[in-house]
Amino acid sequence: MRSFLSVCALSVAMSAPVISPAAFAAAGPASAPTAAPTPRSVTSPAATSALPNPLAGAAKSSDATAALPDVAPPLLMPLPQVTGAPTPPGIDAAAWTLVDTLSGTIIASSNADVRRAPASLTKLMTAYLVFQALRAKSITLAQEAPVSENAWRTGGSRMFIEPRKPVTVDELLHGVIVQSGNDATVALAELVAGSTAVFVQRMNDEAAKLGLASTHYADVNGLPSPDHYSTANDLARLTVALIRDFPEYYPMFAIKEYRYNNITQSNRNRLLWSDPYVDGVKTGHTDDAGFCLVASAKRGERRLVSVVLGAESDAGRTAESQKLLNWGFQAFDTVALYQSGKPVTSLRVWKGTEREVSAGFLANRYVTLPKGKASELQLTMHSTQPLIAPVLASQQVGTVDVALEGQKIASFPLIALQAVPIASIFGRAVDTVRLWFSHR
Repeated sequence: MRSFLSVCALSVAMSAPVISPAAFAAAGPASAPTAAPTPRSVTSPAATSALPNPLAGAAKSSDATAALPDVAPPLLMPLPQVTGAPTPPGIDAAAWTLVDTLSGTIIASSNADVRRAPASLTKLMTAYLVFQALRAKSITLAQEAPVSENAWRTGGSRMFIEPRKPVTVDELLHGVIVQSGNDATVALAELVAGSTAVFVQRMNDEAAKLGLASTHYADVNGLPSPDHYSTANDLARLTVALIRDFPEYYPMFAIKEYRYNNITQSNRNRLLWSDPYVDGVKTGHTDDAGFCLVASAKRGERRLVSVVLGAESDAGRTAESQKLLNWGFQAFDTVALYQSGKPVTSLRVWKGTEREVSAGFLANRYVTLPKGKASELQLTMHSTQPLIAPVLASQQVGTVDVALEGQKIASFPLIALQAVPIASIFGRAVDTVRLWFSHR
């Protein structure tokens, strides 16, 4: 018996995973759960099993409508076409896309990855960087900003700021967002970065961080240039990030008019007057870009973002955006599948102090699908097998695929909800033998 245990112990020592000092530091004492480290990827063989559809018992589609708090959505992914899916309306624009922000789903699009001139939609990134500076407290809303000769002489749409006349950051932001003032945009860029050239570099750096792979900025306002471009999908990604990251400043985009220097100017987003659910976001127009509008509307817990580029007129971009938003709300549901931190399943753990670990998600998980289809979802779990201790809290231990009519519409990483430290030498020896027999 002693010889047998010696062999088992040697087997445990040889098969134990090699953990770096940094991993030990992240794991903490063996007796206490760890704080959430960076999730580890799944590399072990996976076992596949079906999961129950938590929405299968919903009496009607409205029962399943999302009711959890907003969370950071995943990267935008297109919704696969399924049998009987609603057909998008005809949109008279060069490019367009419609996105659900809760699920991160591109509901429908056309030419949405084709590079186009964004015109004043550029100011969405300008605002994003100014909001960052406000949160970092490198500037304040009440702070007065100098107005340079460069800012004062900027052409195009203007706020009508003047040199030697005090203007605050708050006033300049209203000038950018409501009045689309090119002069205000230059003044803010110079305040935040010291020059427009440095600010433009920051815009491109931030675009890379946000995954805007088909976007490049050449100036802060969106004046025509071969090196200044974006796409409908990238503009949607930027807008989703802006709404998600800066909820305290986003209400500025719903302001219908603003008065500065005794001049009152109206927001050019006409949907703010015609649709009570619309609360943003930005218009743009140049001869190259055509008439453009990024719009967002929230009905209940659902928020949609539409991007229309290259419409024929101001009225056209408004009508086509309204058409997209109405269709998205009327033809599709966004449903809450799983709640953050709640166990979805339990997985067997080998060589650990616990035999099982609860698995779930670190964020609320949603899917967007045609109305009335929630009860038809099929969920499949692919779990790491065998799952060997130590298991870190927030370690990825599998994935859950969501399918409708046989087509995958979403995939979510499955996360360990608590840590499972390594067992004693004896416990590891016993599990080593059990594993050996179970895999013969």
